[in-house]
Amino acid sequence: MLGPVILAASRSDRMRRFVSAAPGTKQVVARFIAGESVDQVVPVVQDAVAKGLEVTLDVVGEDITTREQAFAARDAYLELIEHLKELDLGTKAEMSIKLSMFGQALEGGHELALANVRPVVEAAAAIGTTVTLDAEDHTTLDSMFAIHEELRKDFPRTGCVIQAYLYRTEADARRLAASGSRVRLVKGAYKELAEVAYQDKAETDKAYVRVLRVLMEGEGYPMIGSHDPRLISIAQELARKAGRKLDEYEFQMLYGIRSEEHLRLAAEGHRMRVYTAYGTDWYGYFMRRLAEKPANLLFFARSILTKG
Repeated sequence: MLGPVILAASRSDRMRRFVSAAPGTKQVVARFIAGESVDQVVPVVQDAVAKGLEVTLDVVGEDITTREQAFAARDAYLELIEHLKELDLGTKAEMSIKLSMFGQALEGGHELALANVRPVVEAAAAIGTTVTLDAEDHTTLDSMFAIHEELRKDFPRTGCVIQAYLYRTEADARRLAASGSRVRLVKGAYKELAEVAYQDKAETDKAYVRVLRVLMEGEGYPMIGSHDPRLISIAQELARKAGRKLDEYEFQMLYGIRSEEHLRLAAEGHRMRVYTAYGTDWYGYFMRRLAEKPANLLFFARSILTKG
């Protein structure tokens, strides 16, 4: 299986240097990363909204090592919100945040991440939008869920992400669905041990459907994070059986992947949100995209071989 190997490489400084220097890298990275700066991503947002899509914006760069970097991440999101304020898009443009980028893994990281993310959530609410807390590896989840719960006391539309491949996720989904939260369900893109996560794709897919059923039948707002045509069809059927209207759930897919499907779902009246990453520290995000789908890796390899 190539996925675990690529995920291990995402933490390697040596591989980071190699991939960054490869002649074809820039072309492939541009497929998944919408730009390096706010100024570059704003036209992407405007184009998506003009096509009937919505977006969630991620400033990439979760592998930080200092408090100063955590403060800089906070400030990058605050800068983004200032630009979104000028566009006046409301919930059509929200944000996704990895708490590791806000200092979660540092000493006193839980409190630091909460202190850093709160002003971002406040600023987002002030312009009529919200924030979703991304899920990372399983060791970070209790902290993430605690921060999510704390933020929802004042900002109940704050969302979070759960990962189908983890054994714990069905129980997490039941708790979150009962609380009326906004929950994005994804398969999972981190290297996890068999003690905590399914290793087989078929088992992960089955778990995804079980968890999605919990969310659709619950009191919250499900966000279906998948590019899998079969799971998208199943989600539509589960929504119908649960009596949900088209504005009572949404689909989410990554920028640069299945773009025609984005437009098809939007044309059918579904809320379709594009997860749009930007920034200069793209390596970890990029490698996870390669790990998720072998075709992405082949596309990258061909690009390297054809550039000189």
